[in-house]
Amino acid sequence: MMKLLVASSSAHKVAELSRILMADHVMVDLVNLSGVPPYPEPVEDGSTFEANALIKARAGFAATGLPTLADDSGLEVDVLNGMPGVRSARWAGGHGDDQENLALLLRQIDDVEPARRTARFVAAMAVVAASGETVVRGVVEGVLTSEPHGEHGFGYDPIFQPLGATRTTAQMPDADKDAISHRGRALRAIIPTIRALAAKDET
Repeated sequence: MMKLLVASSSAHKVAELSRILMADHVMVDLVNLSGVPPYPEPVEDGSTFEANALIKARAGFAATGLPTLADDSGLEVDVLNGMPGVRSARWAGGHGDDQENLALLLRQIDDVEPARRTARFVAAMAVVAASGETVVRGVVEGVLTSEPHGEHGFGYDPIFQPLGATRTTAQMPDADKDAISHRGRALRAIIPTIRALAAKDET
């Protein structure tokens, strides 16, 4: 079975990717960063989600020789001119402080009426292997609630309500969220690349 490095230390993210791959019957051995020798963390200085996903995937492949999957994702808020965008994980200053990031964003849109709280989750996903590079994008449109709801998910999930839904993504069971999420859409778009790599690995 082909080993596929997931260039992330986020247990939430790896679990989500694993669920979606299993649901689509993609048989690969996912390895996260704790399963390989440490290597210098690349600087994510790209101006787009696609650029940052490639930076991480290239670094993982160069360091380990394993086909590497990486993603970069975030929230684009229309009244904030598309921010936090690529700075979503660091919006409040530190990396990955979900509660602080969410609280700051809610303060910034506190006086915005519900109809103008439009936003989207965006995920770019890259696979880098000896045979080449593939990059895809997944998007889900929605609106932001005035306060957090739900205990599932992570990041901005508690305030993001997809269009047509009556719940935030943090209120949805994993299967429901995976079916519509930006990361789920990006991963399903790149599954043909992963399948092709796994098939080559078996020959």
